[in-house]
Amino acid sequence: MSKDIETSQKNNILIVDDTPDNLRVLSSMLVNERGYHVRKALNGQIALIACEKTLPDLILLDINMPEMNGYELCTYLKQKEKTRDIPIIFISALDDVLDIIKAFHVGGSDYITKPFYVEEVLVRIENQLTIKRLQKQLKEQNNLLIEEIEKRREAEQALRTANEKLQHLASSDKLTGISNRRHLDEYLHREWLRGIQEQTCLSLIMCDIDYFKAYNDAYGHQAGDVCLQQIAQAIKSALKYPGDLVARYGGEEFVAILPNTSLEGAIKVAQNIQLEVQKLKIIHAQYPSSDLITLSLGISSKMPSLETSPESLIKDADTALYQAKKEGRDRYCIARN
Repeated sequence: MSKDIETSQKNNILIVDDTPDNLRVLSSMLVNERGYHVRKALNGQIALIACEKTLPDLILLDINMPEMNGYELCTYLKQKEKTRDIPIIFISALDDVLDIIKAFHVGGSDYITKPFYVEEVLVRIENQLTIKRLQKQLKEQNNLLIEEIEKRREAEQALRTANEKLQHLASSDKLTGISNRRHLDEYLHREWLRGIQEQTCLSLIMCDIDYFKAYNDAYGHQAGDVCLQQIAQAIKSALKYPGDLVARYGGEEFVAILPNTSLEGAIKVAQNIQLEVQKLKIIHAQYPSSDLITLSLGISSKMPSLETSPESLIKDADTALYQAKKEGRDRYCIARN
């Protein structure tokens, strides 16, 4: 048995014609010549029932039939999602050009006029079955390609998410969740260069928890960690602009970077930080002059330039912080340039 016959035997052909002799001739020809599985319908209603039971691979359709003609049946089948892809070959005695055009207009795939030649019918059937088979293969390949694209998209998104998570971990302080010293240095240098380009002021506030060692000794390191976390969030909540950054500088020290912020603006932020810390009402019984946790702050503000460095901003803020501690803590001091 040849490969063509093996393939053709798998194809299910539905013949729709109201003339029994036509059905018999076409059916015998298709079975004997190609080994197709053939079903027959004498009218459109029977054809619809046959399609509902088992979808044919191809339909041979007469036009002149009572109640529902071939044009109407084809139109109906092409409107239904389940049957719209079935190739339909019209076989009719009508040979007027307008009849043929109408057959294609309602969705026909091909048109054969009666009387027909056996070989012509077989070749046209094979052509349509081949086209359908190739379309099915193309659709399957497209679906596989879409699935592969979606998998790659999901993998890329997972990779981006993982990279973002790694980047966050690399730039965040493990205990407090705010930026770490490494990210602080990178951000400060970046904003310094931007300040040079745009000629905008850059301010920095250095914060230190007053008598934090005494707090740790009195309440334990676990309570100290909680205190650091609360202070970090309090400072963060005092910053109002998207470009502002708070980072843990080390131990109980924090730094706030304020791009495009003047000294007056930085002073307001420092005051807000003090208010936010006061709201926490963290008891500190070992504090010499207060019973609550407080901060000392040093403020520096510069117009970035190539003649100076961002490290000078930190150095000046640190000097101002030292002055605030020297003056009695729980206050801010401003760096004098």
